[in-house]
Amino acid sequence: MGFVDLHVHSTYSDGTYTPSELVDYAIKKGLTAIALTDHDTVDGLDELIAYAKEKPIEVISGIEYSTEYNGRDVHIVGLFIDYKAPIFLEYLARFQQSRTDRNYKLCANLQSAGIDITYEALMKAFPNSVITRAHYAAFLLDKGYVKSRNEAFDRYLGDRTPYFVHREKITPEEVIDVTLKAGGIPVLAHPTLYQLGWDQINVLLDRLKEAGLMGIESYYSTYSHSDQSKMKSLEKKYKLLASGGSDFHGDNKQGLDLGVGYGKLYIPQEVLSKMKKALTTKILFTDLDDTLLTKEKTVSEKTRKKIIELLARGNHFVLSSGRSINSVLTVLEKINIKDSDIRHAYDKLNSNLPEFNRENDTVGGIYVAAYNGAVLYDCTDNKARMIQECGVPIATAQAIFDMALERGIHIQTYSDTHIISSADDKELAYYTRTIEMDCLIETKLDKILSREPFKLIAIDLDNQERLRQLRTAIESSKIGKEVTCVFSNPRYLDIYHKKAGKGNALIALCNVLNVHVKNSIAVGDEENDRSMIEAAAIGVCMVNGNPTVKECANYITENDNNKDGVAEVIDRFILKN
Repeated sequence: MGFVDLHVHSTYSDGTYTPSELVDYAIKKGLTAIALTDHDTVDGLDELIAYAKEKPIEVISGIEYSTEYNGRDVHIVGLFIDYKAPIFLEYLARFQQSRTDRNYKLCANLQSAGIDITYEALMKAFPNSVITRAHYAAFLLDKGYVKSRNEAFDRYLGDRTPYFVHREKITPEEVIDVTLKAGGIPVLAHPTLYQLGWDQINVLLDRLKEAGLMGIESYYSTYSHSDQSKMKSLEKKYKLLASGGSDFHGDNKQGLDLGVGYGKLYIPQEVLSKMKKALTTKILFTDLDDTLLTKEKTVSEKTRKKIIELLARGNHFVLSSGRSINSVLTVLEKINIKDSDIRHAYDKLNSNLPEFNRENDTVGGIYVAAYNGAVLYDCTDNKARMIQECGVPIATAQAIFDMALERGIHIQTYSDTHIISSADDKELAYYTRTIEMDCLIETKLDKILSREPFKLIAIDLDNQERLRQLRTAIESSKIGKEVTCVFSNPRYLDIYHKKAGKGNALIALCNVLNVHVKNSIAVGDEENDRSMIEAAAIGVCMVNGNPTVKECANYITENDNNKDGVAEVIDRFILKN
């Protein structure tokens, strides 16, 4: 098993080795892979990739972004980026202009301290480089203003000196977003260098994980044994991929060597392998009614076998429904996917690979996004484990109940065990013909609910216009800022928290599982599926779906829900890719 270095700089930013020289040196050091992560530039990647083409080493396209967080520089490394993607290049031009603007201001500040320096002089001294503070330090040292690089930072260049200039406020969230859109893995670089303290690092990670952060540098040249243990703990807590690197700059960081840092660094090949798995694992989100389920509310054996093969190949399967969690679990029970089925399919597909291993994620998992994404569950091994939840405040739910009742419209919500219905009427009877749940009749929710409900449904079997009027009334009121209203079918108006929704659930679950959103596929048929279809890399509408949903889909199935439309999607976008 080899070792890798996923944080390396070249002469295109503030290193002293060219990309070609880095390749040769990495081979000499015995590395199996390196990532070039120059500061705010990808100019060295063409040379790196071309030179390494016939060499016994893997090279990875990367970048190190400088961002601002609470007045401090925070760096995000992007790995495996499509560095020629138009959206990436558009963002990069802005980052580079921000750095240039900062450099002019920093030169002016240093001039006020009596230092003879201009940005043009720096560019002449360091041609074809992205000018960083390391270049300033080298310039000051060369001109005799300081006696060491450390003195340059302590007196003139550090964050807390009077001459320091913050760049335009480019947030970590922005660069995480652009990295994901460019197909890459965003990684928080060297958290210990920001002098935030462990509590504040946790606050930062809470924020960045929600934004889509996929990795953290669990390995770094300056980490103590204690630091690395804490990084491993954070990696586990936030379900992040491990990354790491030497931050090699050649002669600009004396004593720090490629691959080994200050002598004790070792980043195993396994780190890179897990990243690659995250980039290839696919995840399928499917609606239930009129999508996965036939008109008889069943799943055909053909579709069931395709789901099992999907899982056996290491991909994930998500039931995404407006139904309650108990109702979705009932469907899952009827599909009857057992680990023994997945084991058999895995063994058939991978006779030469390691034995089936659920613990080590050799195969995929089964998940549920219920109540239109208001709750996420891990249902692998036929166990329902809560991942995330987002409810509607009881006072808000009561206001919605009252608005529906004023208009004579049936309204209902859910407790953990029951449907809470405004009346025992034909709408309730229609709903429960396929949804097997006990019912309670109550219009005062605080009498019966012990927690915030995840969803409400207004039902009108006779007059959809009344539902549209209720929707308008809710959206135009104060509570319209709290909730989303969508039709799950012409008779059902679903109402749930703004932070819920199938699209938000798709993004959240990809974040939790470290599955790149570029590998997400979503299939549905109705308005409440639209956000999920739009959020996915490949959004699919069933041929029997709502025409307005078809307009936003990347693909429309040839087969409807009664003729294995979901099996068609699995074949086309997962098994045959």
